[in-house]
Amino acid sequence: MVDSEALWRKALYGPSGFFTRGAVPADHFRTAPLVGPELAEALLVLLDRVDFGLGRPARLDFVDVGAGGGELSATVRSMASGSLAARLAVTAVDVGPSRSVPGVRWTSSLPSSVCGLLVGHEWLDAVPCPLVTGPLSDPWLDRWWPVGAGEQAEVGAPRDAVWADAVSRVRGAALAIDYGHVLADREAGRYASGTFAAYRDGRRVEPVFDGSCDLTAHVALDACAAAAGGDWVLVSQRDALAALGMVGTVDAGVGLEWLTAAERASRIAELRAEGGLGSFGWLLHGMDVPVSSLLPPLPPWRP
Repeated sequence: MVDSEALWRKALYGPSGFFTRGAVPADHFRTAPLVGPELAEALLVLLDRVDFGLGRPARLDFVDVGAGGGELSATVRSMASGSLAARLAVTAVDVGPSRSVPGVRWTSSLPSSVCGLLVGHEWLDAVPCPLVTGPLSDPWLDRWWPVGAGEQAEVGAPRDAVWADAVSRVRGAALAIDYGHVLADREAGRYASGTFAAYRDGRRVEPVFDGSCDLTAHVALDACAAAAGGDWVLVSQRDALAALGMVGTVDAGVGLEWLTAAERASRIAELRAEGGLGSFGWLLHGMDVPVSSLLPPLPPWRP
């Protein structure tokens, strides 16, 4: 029997793996940190709420897991201001080669503890997991993704484990931002062909395990939430960004002022677009900080 999880892991993280060699998402597909500074701006609003909930500690962490080229970490560091900036320690976590990002510590492994906000932006989708074809009985599949004859699925147990481990290290909040799915849609057969896919140079390509492409699959975010437990909420990026002040309106103005506002509104619209980045799931866990103090009540996420 082919060990698809091991092949996937070697293709991404082995000695000649896609990410080990230094490939970054920006070279292969468009991600939210590349759209503009607005995602970082929203996360700084969230971080400030976490900071308040923690009582303004002497050191405040922002940890960017699966940092890629470090764009998100760099923007958070450069946009932070005031007391928060003076106490802020930004850490980028990635298995690829270390990058020189001013004010950002680079590491290949998760910190042992985090006091602040940990963000896994499109990280869990790159955690390899078994690829299966039904009919098949498995404890995780039985609970989270029942598969019938000829149907395909990804067994998300490895993602659940790494997310639960990451959350366990945090005092403050942990946020996973990813494309994914929930049980109701899996049970309805919406993902009967699975979601495993590959990307190279901005195009979707046939998946191969030779290290030449990014291998990814949507995340069962509800399963990750249950594995990590505690106080959590799962909402859409569209709704979460609006709740953090990213609404993209253009007030009256003229000339350069109007153009600048219109460009910002356009970037926010891309981040909040239904069927695009706005349909990403935001899985937010509060650890010693109530989730209700970080985000107001929002509609539950459905991809």
